[in-house]
Amino acid sequence: MGRLLAFDFGEKRTGIAVTDELQLIASGLTTINTKELILFLKNYLAEESVELFVVGQPKQLNNEASQSAAIVTREIGNLKANFPEIPIVEVDERFTSKIAFQTMIDSGLSKKQRQNKALVDEISATLILQSYLYSK
Repeated sequence: MGRLLAFDFGEKRTGIAVTDELQLIASGLTTINTKELILFLKNYLAEESVELFVVGQPKQLNNEASQSAAIVTREIGNLKANFPEIPIVEVDERFTSKIAFQTMIDSGLSKKQRQNKALVDEISATLILQSYLYSK
């Protein structure tokens, strides 16, 4: 059984989360410059088996696509072009950044640590992946 990878796409950074091989636990993997994502994934996939990509789909409260949806659509196209053998599932990512920030507060991180946007992106990707796992 392969791992699942989840992405929280942004214009500058992409948070990435991964499951264990049994697909039971979602963990933050890293945050990477979005422009470097495909190269990172090619290297990662050379070492690890990945069964599915889970992508956070940004929506507004009224269920319409948010401003950042164009970024996500572009990056899904890049994933499909470079890794056509790996299916992609989209998951509603509303509030993941706010929940990630609250998680950082609840875990006792200092104000300086909470300003680390890369960590927020990685936690958001983990929440997206955990949401997908709960839905299965």
